[in-house]
Amino acid sequence: MSSEMIGAIGLGCLLLLMALRVPVALTMLLVGVVGFAQIVGWGAAIAQLKSVPVEVLSNYSFSAVPMFILMGVLAAHSGMAGKLFHSTRVICGGWKGGLAIASVGSCGIFSAISGSSLATASTMTRVALPEMERYGYHRGLATGTLAAGGTLGIMIPPSIALLIYAILTEQSVGDMFMAGMIPGLMGLVMYALTVSVVMRLKPSLAVAGEPTAWSEKLRSLSGLVPFFAVFLVMILGIYQGVFTPTEGASVGAFATLLYALAKGMRPAGLWQSVQETLALSAVVFFMLVGAETLGYFISVSRISFSISDLLYAAELSPMLVVLCILLLYFLLGMFMDSIAMLVITVPVVYPIIQSLGIDPVWFGIITVLTVELGLITPPVGMNVFVIKAMAPHVGLGEIFRGVSPFIASDFIRLALLILFPILTTFLLL
Repeated sequence: MSSEMIGAIGLGCLLLLMALRVPVALTMLLVGVVGFAQIVGWGAAIAQLKSVPVEVLSNYSFSAVPMFILMGVLAAHSGMAGKLFHSTRVICGGWKGGLAIASVGSCGIFSAISGSSLATASTMTRVALPEMERYGYHRGLATGTLAAGGTLGIMIPPSIALLIYAILTEQSVGDMFMAGMIPGLMGLVMYALTVSVVMRLKPSLAVAGEPTAWSEKLRSLSGLVPFFAVFLVMILGIYQGVFTPTEGASVGAFATLLYALAKGMRPAGLWQSVQETLALSAVVFFMLVGAETLGYFISVSRISFSISDLLYAAELSPMLVVLCILLLYFLLGMFMDSIAMLVITVPVVYPIIQSLGIDPVWFGIITVLTVELGLITPPVGMNVFVIKAMAPHVGLGEIFRGVSPFIASDFIRLALLILFPILTTFLLL
């Protein structure tokens, strides 16, 4: 049996095991080790099983992951998120659907130091949903807004997804973060516009908020200061070369820790934050170990090169190939977690992208945006299930209906980024 055939069978087994609900990280590890053994031999496979975890866990670049997670957890437990929502609510006071727009703005700002979509969705739901329900917002609109707003965490830097893509493809983390800035801000603005359009079409879904004076709006800006301070220190430090992205993550985590301690975080709260960070980091690192093992198997099977040869033979244009890959990501996003999807597929598709001469930074941004769509599309939208867990009294169907206008908004944003790559690469010029 040829190595390409073994590779194809391995990928089929991968999909089958995931359909049987075997944990994604374990699935990648099993398929990677067994497939590698079938091509190279069991001795080499066992040796790889010993060396790969050490390579991944000792990789300095990956140390930024727990730091970004710690930032988000500390921000949630220190009261930063609550003050953030209060500030955006006051700023949007008196607007039709103002609380929903404030929720989108809060999600976007919180994600600027969180890096995780799921953390953004769960934190802001805890803070914002009770307020929207108290003011009579339709539950579908309220939960759909929070589910969509949570996805901003995967694009607005610092983003764990962009970090992992950069490391897997050996791109500059700083370049990926800067390239994600405009698409992330576009998402924030377009989500706010989506709320306004929904309000115009169905004004009964929400009521106008309590009007606030300009003096009150200006005073409320103090709640945004901690987030922008941490964000600017990290991004400007990374972009100006003061420190590396990994060091920037540590600086951001330390700054957030100082804020939490200044606001009276007790040892119990700090310990809880550390426990949550360790648990989430362990999940991510287990996936990375599995992805690295799977990547070795895919490499020796040469299945990526076989796919490239088929595409060349079919004489498809590079853009058509990109659209086919994005369609694959969209379909996988209906069933898989975003990080798992990236670590599984990037080793397969990236050699194809390289062979076609496509800009890897631009491709990374549109890929992450397509993955972002998977967080809110049925049947397995991870953000939707997070909202459901936080609000068990709201039905899944109701949340999916509420999030559907934001899915349409994301498709428009994706089309704009594909048609105008300059939106992604402008800050890198």
